[in-house]
Amino acid sequence: MKFITLSFLVVTLFLFGCSGGAQKSGEIKWTVKQLALDANEGVAVADFNGDGLPDISAGRNWYPAPDYIGQPLRSFDDWNGYVESNGDFAYDVNKDGLMDIVAGSFLPTQVYWYENPGPDRLALGHLFIKHFLTDTGLSNNEASMMHDINGDGVPEWITNSWKKDNVMAVWSFDSEEQDVQVRKGNKVVTEKQWVPILKKHVLGESGNGHGMAFGDLNGDGREDVMVGMGWYERPGGDPLAQPWIWHPHGGENWHASVPCLVRDMNGDGINDLIWGKGHDYGLFWWEGKGVDVNGQPQWEEHLIDDSFSQPHALHWADIDGDGEDELITGKRVFAHNGKDAGGTDPSVVYYYEWNKAESTFERHTIDDSGYVGIGLQIRTHDLDADGDLDLALAGKTGTYILFNEGR
Repeated sequence: MKFITLSFLVVTLFLFGCSGGAQKSGEIKWTVKQLALDANEGVAVADFNGDGLPDISAGRNWYPAPDYIGQPLRSFDDWNGYVESNGDFAYDVNKDGLMDIVAGSFLPTQVYWYENPGPDRLALGHLFIKHFLTDTGLSNNEASMMHDINGDGVPEWITNSWKKDNVMAVWSFDSEEQDVQVRKGNKVVTEKQWVPILKKHVLGESGNGHGMAFGDLNGDGREDVMVGMGWYERPGGDPLAQPWIWHPHGGENWHASVPCLVRDMNGDGINDLIWGKGHDYGLFWWEGKGVDVNGQPQWEEHLIDDSFSQPHALHWADIDGDGEDELITGKRVFAHNGKDAGGTDPSVVYYYEWNKAESTFERHTIDDSGYVGIGLQIRTHDLDADGDLDLALAGKTGTYILFNEGR
């Protein structure tokens, strides 16, 4: 299938929270705006042009507010039904006050940052400027994340690998002096300059695997990392300067969502785990039951929903404005090009309201048109400044804004 970016085509669909256009009393109404048709699955929200409004980046394009008409951002190749990008991350890499993009990909091992050229050049349609950050040496990259591992306020770059024997590593932002070619007048000269890089830190050589979560799994007050083949226990001291303790789960590659979510749902002081089968049916709440004599976390499984497949990305946000976060997910569109269980079923996007008193999730429909789904990232932001959170999604049927119109 050939995917064409339709930056000039904006399709607005008025879709309501139930099948057939019916609207349950008290349900949130949603307006769906299609920004582009392409196979990109990453999306970010940030003010790229400095006008104080939240813009959207999604793969090859960025979309300035308030009209969200596509403008060129960067280019990359197609690969085997995918595009060679597994996420967009807005971050001011060179600390010049302008939001840049950091991005990796599925098979290539290089990570790049795309420098924001500034409002004047963006207004003329200039691309962001591509710069090399690192070669991780690791392929088979399921999805990437930026997460502050050591608590210094600066996020690290972390890539989850579907290959179970890849090492578990994180990369911190740093800089080094390099020879850089610069133009001075009519000449190109070489100068020494300090440039941004990513510095590698290996947490463990023991394994990786499809699925990733960050959180305190054993109740020691330190944030651990769970992957598809087990979990890494964070040691005391500097987490980037020493190996972490590996705990295999003893089973097959988990093939869980990226990310899974760690949170104490029922207020018992023990963290729970929310996860989905990224390539199958099943969305679950694992209720934390403490640790056994060996320090291994124990769980009681509760099914949240198994009516749709491929809940590959999960997200927390207060969708209904009640002061409590809701769980947001949906069906990833053609996660394995339709070869997964339920891979050709209609796409859906849902949010789930947590009832703490009854320890249950109630599902609410955001979109069940059969076309809008999720990709690798779910972003929430008040994009239309009406006081509630909207959604920005990018999947293999295109990039969308889902405007929250309230109840």
